[in-house]
Amino acid sequence: MRGKPAIKISDEAKKQALASIRRYFDDTMDEAIGDLKADLLLDFFLREIGPTIYNQAIADARGFFEERAADLDGICYQAEFPYWTTPGT
Repeated sequence: MRGKPAIKISDEAKKQALASIRRYFDDTMDEAIGDLKADLLLDFFLREIGPTIYNQAIADARGFFEERAADLDGICYQAEFPYWTTPGT
């Protein structure tokens, strides 16, 4: 991701996000926001806040996998040469 442009979302996700922004402004700000302003606002958030959310998601995923990897010995360990450690032999 180094040197990559702002986070991109699919056309469908962008369409839904823009509709959500317009609805939020209608309901919360008591004023309408046009398509261009909603698009500019979404682009700003994707550039400015998107990387923070992305980085946190990567950190969460890394933590999840590191935790699972730490359990591998306990979960997947198989005793080696068990014949001579069997009781009665």
